[in-house]
Amino acid sequence: MALNNPAFSRNEAFTSGQGAVAVAQDMSAQQLQDMYNQPATLPDRDVMTIEDSIAKSAAAFGVLLVGAAIGWLTVESVPFLWIGAGLVGFVLALVNIFKKEPSPALILAYAGVQGIFVGGISAWYEMAYGGGIVAQAVIATLVVVGVTLALFASGKIRASKRATKIFLVAMVGYLVFSLVNMGLMLFNVTDDPWGLRGTDIMGIPLGVIIGVLVVIMAAYSLVLDFDFIQQGVRNRAPKKYGWTGAFGIMVTVIWLYLEILRILAIARD
Repeated sequence: MALNNPAFSRNEAFTSGQGAVAVAQDMSAQQLQDMYNQPATLPDRDVMTIEDSIAKSAAAFGVLLVGAAIGWLTVESVPFLWIGAGLVGFVLALVNIFKKEPSPALILAYAGVQGIFVGGISAWYEMAYGGGIVAQAVIATLVVVGVTLALFASGKIRASKRATKIFLVAMVGYLVFSLVNMGLMLFNVTDDPWGLRGTDIMGIPLGVIIGVLVVIMAAYSLVLDFDFIQQGVRNRAPKKYGWTGAFGIMVTVIWLYLEILRILAIARD
């Protein structure tokens, strides 16, 4: 794939196996013989499975929800807790991405801290843009995830090289737009609270149009996540990599939820 979730791409357990050829070429005859003499596969109880990945994902999201409750309840009493949690969550995300071996403790720590951030910013949106906006965002996120999973499970949607290249270009474009928009807002070039996102195009805020495209991108990112977990299962990767799968899905779902929340806020504004 030209682009994929870095949580998966840095682990050989989720690759198609092409890298093994290059590794084998660098090995001596004795090393290859030693590998040949070893058992061919891990015992079934020690390999990654779809069911185990689902269980680990459920545990991570459970911790996320606990953190979200804390962030929601403390948004007024400790107003900057969720902002600090967001910064810590960003650091933990980078640590988990660049670790070669998954760490359940660090992944669950990320889930808890990021949950505080999500809960705090959700409460802020709820106070600023009226009741019900968070419920709408949660329902919309669940619908997108559910539909994407159903289409993937039925085989009607799959990751492809061409689609992934388009996804890469779109991601780079969105990143550049976000940085430019942030710069314009920081230097007071625009007085709109949403920056360029608040610009109307035929009566529709640009932020809503871009937001819909980003939701589609996030849905395709979920397809890549599901595809890499499926690849890990086919490769009979060690069971611990189920945590990597849980982390990758969690990152994408949080991104999807925050984008939907912003779309609703811009539309209400």
